[in-house]
Amino acid sequence: MKSRKITNTLEDKGPFYHGTKADLTIGDVLTAGFESNYHNGIIMNHIYFTALQNGAGLAAALAKGDCDERIYIVEPTGEYENDPNVTDKKYPGNPTRSYRSQDPLKIVGEVKEWVKLTDEELQKWHENIAILKSNPEVQIIN
Repeated sequence: MKSRKITNTLEDKGPFYHGTKADLTIGDVLTAGFESNYHNGIIMNHIYFTALQNGAGLAAALAKGDCDERIYIVEPTGEYENDPNVTDKKYPGNPTRSYRSQDPLKIVGEVKEWVKLTDEELQKWHENIAILKSNPEVQIIN
């Protein structure tokens, strides 16, 4: 399935968020080219973001690293597209408001308070990811 390229003129104008365990500052940029948080050994060709704060919170909770969970407010610097790993694959349309870009995301702010996952919820997500990793039919669209 080929996803459709969209630009900042998309009806979804954000704000956009990126969840991570990286300690960054306003003005920094996030780029593609790092190992996936969900599939060891896969270098990501895109940087992912969402217009849902809770989605970014989930990404932060699942991210690799030893730093605290962080949600950054980001602005795409170029074209972006619907995330094909969830859009129309797991859910019809894009209800997760998840996107990806090969161009950097500029950090323009940080969310300091959000509803974090409970230990039980986080454990369930890790179990679900382990099940997906063990299924050879499930592949990440990179």
